[in-house]
Amino acid sequence: MDQSPDLPHRCCPSPEATLREIQLNLLECKVCFETFNSQQRERRPQNLSCGHVLCLECITALSHPLLRKLECPFCRQLCSVDSTSHCQVLSDLQELLLSQIPSSSAPPHRARGGFVSETALHLLAAFGGWGTLINPTGIAVLGSAGGVVVVHDGEKRVVVFNQHGRKLHSFGEKGTGNGDICYPVDVAVSPTGYIVVTDAGDKSVKVFTSRGVHVVTVKDCFQLPWGVDTDCSGHILVSDLQAGNLLRIKVNLSHGTILENQKVLANLQCPKAVAHCQKTGNTAVLEHPRGRHHNTNLKVFTKDFHLLYQMDSFSLILQSSFRFNISDVAFGSDGDVVVSDCDQGLICSLGNLQNHPVLTPLVGDRLIRPAGLVILSNTLVTVDGGDHTVKIYSSKPGA
Repeated sequence: MDQSPDLPHRCCPSPEATLREIQLNLLECKVCFETFNSQQRERRPQNLSCGHVLCLECITALSHPLLRKLECPFCRQLCSVDSTSHCQVLSDLQELLLSQIPSSSAPPHRARGGFVSETALHLLAAFGGWGTLINPTGIAVLGSAGGVVVVHDGEKRVVVFNQHGRKLHSFGEKGTGNGDICYPVDVAVSPTGYIVVTDAGDKSVKVFTSRGVHVVTVKDCFQLPWGVDTDCSGHILVSDLQAGNLLRIKVNLSHGTILENQKVLANLQCPKAVAHCQKTGNTAVLEHPRGRHHNTNLKVFTKDFHLLYQMDSFSLILQSSFRFNISDVAFGSDGDVVVSDCDQGLICSLGNLQNHPVLTPLVGDRLIRPAGLVILSNTLVTVDGGDHTVKIYSSKPGA
């Protein structure tokens, strides 16, 4: 529902807030997140022929050494290194702002609808980037060692990293053959380490070992599978966006056989994200009702799939100083509900929804478009579709 422009969350920001937002959104390279600096050659802002601006170091890193061309990480237009030019207007703007804002002032955490004064988690590590990951859409964590599994639009659709960002292996060739993946949407990891991928291309769910060996494909029961997670017993929970259902699939993973395919929820409104709480057994489903732009419904069900709680994005807008629109959901280790907003570049906790929900910002630092999230104790792992990276946040900076 569109909001009247005179509501508090649409008020004009103060001049100080505007200056800070310029610092955050214009004066840093959105690939490496380093501040532009005309005095340092590698940090000089450079115009690409498509109009986007990167620092010279990132242009050099992304371009082919012989062809001297690169694909813009934002619009994918092919640009020539020789056609780049120094972005003088940003250098002039930066010089002007430096005379207005004390250098000791730390920039606030950003949310496009306003500013968040403080967040609980801080960026610990970031890895991946354009080329290693291409338009990532889902993330999961593999085992106690903390391996990170990401699905994306590359030639091999599933990439596995260790917790330090080193690429271990990739699998799931782009294609329609047995074990191939057409269009991955989401990924989950079972308690025993099997990797589960929803494939919207051939409308199936595919299960692999942690090393990428194809185990089984479940299809012919979905109209459009989307979100996926696994419960405490290793059963697969899948939302069907087109049919409006949530299905629970029981698979004998060691033998690669389907034991049961049960529709546990029906009449949902375009369900996308699914999250299961290992502590409580609750399941959260995020609906995107047709015809209700920028408004989503969050529903939490008990382990027997009885409705426990529901809320929508509009109710969050009423209690926050910025326009928060839920785009993904996860559970913390304590059972609290955590949600993201890919438009705002923000991740917040809602606490225990059976009590009055309290919107508490967790992550707003250097986050553009979160496309999935996993919470591990005091650590949050997300994949950022804005700059094609995996980002790890912790309550202990530098830990």
